[in-house]
Amino acid sequence: MKRRYVTADVFTFTTFKGNPVAVVLDAQGLSTAQMQSIANEFAYSETTFVLPPRDPAHTAWVRIFTASREIPFAGHPNIGTAFVLARAAADRSAPLPEALCFEELAGLVPVRQLLQDGAVVGAELIAPEPLSLASAVAPARVAACLSLSSDAIRTEAHMPRVVSVGLPFLVVELRSREALSRCMPDRGAFRDLMPLDGAVSIYAYTRAVPPHGVESSTDLQSRMFTPHMTEDPATGSAAGALVAFLAHLDDLPRLSMTVGQGSDMGRQSTLFVTAETIGGKRAVRVGGHCVQVMEGTFDLPGGD
Repeated sequence: MKRRYVTADVFTFTTFKGNPVAVVLDAQGLSTAQMQSIANEFAYSETTFVLPPRDPAHTAWVRIFTASREIPFAGHPNIGTAFVLARAAADRSAPLPEALCFEELAGLVPVRQLLQDGAVVGAELIAPEPLSLASAVAPARVAACLSLSSDAIRTEAHMPRVVSVGLPFLVVELRSREALSRCMPDRGAFRDLMPLDGAVSIYAYTRAVPPHGVESSTDLQSRMFTPHMTEDPATGSAAGALVAFLAHLDDLPRLSMTVGQGSDMGRQSTLFVTAETIGGKRAVRVGGHCVQVMEGTFDLPGGD
């Protein structure tokens, strides 16, 4: 059976920047093992599989896989999947509603198309869970994971801590942009510390943004490292959790931040994140632009 796929670069307007995602549009009948093998073949940070919704009131059932496991939620795969589905529908002259809703392991994920001159240029999601806080970690242990000295870790605002709005990350603030540039994951230190409270990856950031150049328009610069010693170009779920955490720390009813990521690996990404309290409940929105890159088919029968 021929199955269609589309790849998109997410959190960018420029091809080969941002974070790539592969979206398999004809996933019905594929087994979990087949989906995992396909995701491993693409070897992107995530691949999504679009299935008919279990509730017809929703847009689609979306399963998200890294190269090694299925995950309950992630930022850039949702943004990219919404963008790809909206573009495909528009090409068929059957445009989707501006507001979409994906069924995922973490729950329902509302996603809104971002339009420019009537054309879809990106998307914005609402995280499926409110902010949750878990373990705090000694700075020295996190510094070792990033091949830094302990004095590179900034603790005035918060200790390194596991936070989540659907997928947990260990977030750590660094004192300088230079320290962020020097980060290099250490396999042994990672193995000693992670996983922790469901988190397997470390999200490092700094507020020390250069005053000039492409990064000057951002409020934070960040990097994310996985237990496989790889780096993610843009991590919407982590950025959403971080901004929600910062709003929580300062007891702010609303906090909007522009988060930069990927510069150190040549894939500049820009994420727009807002955490706000509405009706007594905190909501986190993560959005950005996308560009379609490749499309094609592969031949694979169903595995069920």
